[in-house]
Formats: sequence, structure tokens, C-alpha cells
Amino acid sequence: MTSLTLTKHHGLGNDFLVVFHPGIDDLPDLARRLCDRRRGIGADGLLIAESPPADDQRTTQYGATMILYNADGSRAEMSGNGIRCFVQALSMRHDGDLSDVSIHTDAGMRIVSVAATDRSDTIRASVDMGEITRLDEPDGWAALGCHPDRPVAHLSLGNPHGVVGVDDVDVVDLAELGAKVPDINLEIVAPGEHQDEIRMRVHERGAGITEACGTGACASAHAAAAWGLATPVGGKLTVHMDGGSATVELDAPEPGRVTLTGPATYVGTIEVNA
Repeated sequence: MTSLTLTKHHGLGNDFLVVFHPGIDDLPDLARRLCDRRRGIGADGLLIAESPPADDQRTTQYGATMILYNADGSRAEMSGNGIRCFVQALSMRHDGDLSDVSIHTDAGMRIVSVAATDRSDTIRASVDMGEITRLDEPDGWAALGCHPDRPVAHLSLGNPHGVVGVDDVDVVDLAELGAKVPDINLEIVAPGEHQDEIRMRVHERGAGITEACGTGACASAHAAAAWGLATPVGGKLTVHMDGGSATVELDAPEPGRVTLTGPATYVGTIEVNA
């Protein structure tokens, strides 16, 4: 039996466990056991921290490799909330260092800038989320029964998203719809109170309904701006989710890319035998 030290964090209620160099072969099984909310610690995902690759091309002072497993044990390419939680854990490991950091993910390198907040347990991080690209319609999409006039976008931030414009996100049976397209992240989006705001709910691949999704916020902001559902101010949209709000800067740091800014909060440290 192996003893592991994990930290738990959340980004707007989207919670993750972080472990450094666990030395365990069956990581999908570890994720399922630890993320189980009744028999384990409970989380939407498990983040594995490893050393950066030998050919690391980072321009920041330090970096790491982030490997993400969803609560069901499936491996995911990227998480916008997860990477902020991961960087908070990395900062804690470096005595609170708030330098920019390079994170290697299955979706590619991501540069994260970190700032302190007025809470000792919370940082604010901005992530260069990379380029948003279009995807083909996923298998099973027709089962959702979207009206032909309803705006829809299939997008990738290294992981797959289906974004649907709706009138009111709170009246949609998201669990039922998400179960029909389990291999993508499904976002439903409606206008916010102001022109530069949207309201979003999400059913995540491998985790179900979560309180927030960083890559989903980016995909939704991109789609909403393209549809005219919202109008960025200063290039930015605010995305309101069940767990809180994040800011998405479109065409940053260059056209076609997006930057996500939001908090990460440390919950606690846990010792487990795995």
C-alpha cells in the first residue's frame, strides 16, 4: 500500500485533487476511488503532477506536467479550472511563489500568470487557453432534438465542446441532455444581465453536471460573441456559472486564442493509503 499526500482545491466549485509523483500504475482506478463522493474523498477530477518533459521549451522560471483524470477514470486533455487549481498547488510547493508558470498538458503548453487575492487560501490566475477550433458534429448529437433555428457551435480547446444557445439555462434538463452526448462537454448559454455577460451551465464529459467549466466558459464566450448573443467590452466577456464567474478575453494573446481568468481556492491537505 502506498501513502499519498493530496491537496484539494476548487475553481468556482469545480473541485480537484492534486498529487505529485504518485508512483502508481493504475491511475484511472486511483481517480475513480479518490473522486468518489461517498466512498472516497470526492472531486470532479484528479490532477497528477509530474516533471516537465526533457525537451521542455518553457519561457517561465519553472513548469510541470499536468495529467488530468475525470471522476470516472477517463483521461481528459485540459481543464481551465483544473489548471488554476494545479498551479495553486504548484505555488504552494514552491513556498508561495507567484511567478508565471508553464504547464504541459495533453492539449499542449499553457502559460499561467498568478496573482494574490485578499484571501490567503485563494489565488487569481490567468491562463492562455490556446486556440479555439471548430469540430464536426459529434456522434449522437441529433438525439438532443435541437430546433434548427437554435444557435449551435461545436468547438475544441484541446477537448470537445457542444455549445447551445437557449432562452433560460435554468429550465433545461441538462442531465438528460448531457447523457445523450457523453463524449463531449455540453454547454447551454443564455444572455446575461449586461451586454458583456452570459449565463452558462455545463454537463462535463466524465464528471456530469459541474458548478463551472473553464474550457466550457471559453467555448461559450467564443460562440456567444460570434452569434451576437453578447458583445465583448475591451475584448472581454464575463461568464456566470452556477459556482461563480470567470472572465474570458477573446483574441488574446493573439487572434483566435483566448485567455481565461478566475480564482482557485485551497480546501485542505489529505493523507491517504492507496
